[in-house]
Amino acid sequence: MKIGLALSGGGAKGAAHIGLLKAITEQGIKIDHISGTSAGAIVGALYAAGHSWEVILEFFKQITIFDLSKFAYGKPGFIDTNKFEEDLRQYLPGNSFEKLNTRLTITATEIKSGKLKAFQEGDLIHRILASSAFPGVFTPIKMDEGFYFDGGVIDDFPVGILMDSCDAIIGSYANPLSAVSMNSLEHSYQVLLRAFEINLHHQAKNKFHNCDVLICPQGLSQYHTFSITSIQNIFELGYQEAHQQLLQFQQK
Repeated sequence: MKIGLALSGGGAKGAAHIGLLKAITEQGIKIDHISGTSAGAIVGALYAAGHSWEVILEFFKQITIFDLSKFAYGKPGFIDTNKFEEDLRQYLPGNSFEKLNTRLTITATEIKSGKLKAFQEGDLIHRILASSAFPGVFTPIKMDEGFYFDGGVIDDFPVGILMDSCDAIIGSYANPLSAVSMNSLEHSYQVLLRAFEINLHHQAKNKFHNCDVLICPQGLSQYHTFSITSIQNIFELGYQEAHQQLLQFQQK
């Protein structure tokens, strides 16, 4: 049986995917095809390259996002996405889909056409950077005569990519929605982020039934995209939920 792994976006909440990888490793589950977007593209690529969940967790903890050296100047975004290339190259020296141990598909949104594109071959690192470029915060990536940013803008949970190639799908969705108080929405950017989260959740919810196993810890709703100081807690939430759900899946 071929098993697919679909990993959503979520920024720092993508650390929950790493908790799932720990559970997958412990239970000896072999993944045949990974699809990911944004944070899911990063986790998926590192795992497909053969890195352990421990190494991937350490990567998430060590990476510095809001560093003065990474600020963008004269570009549409606060953080220059290209400046993360060397961080990834240390873990992906082959920089190629073809050199990965596991089949991988990652998605990004082409800005001018407004279309989603799935990548499965060629330059890996720039595809990952494009997929992870959260609009307005990270600068878009130029490649293949186009400009790309976060694949989650169109599809934050790329389950459909796996449906033709896999017999079963394990889905990890890191953006559960919960009620909020208006007092918590003090600034315009918080309202915009809330609108973005609502849109993502309702699109993704329609795909939950396509997953044979769905990992979506409700506790993640207390964190946000840039909860970078809470990586360990987010990881633990992902692991606890995945451990239980995968045990039930294995027993079927």
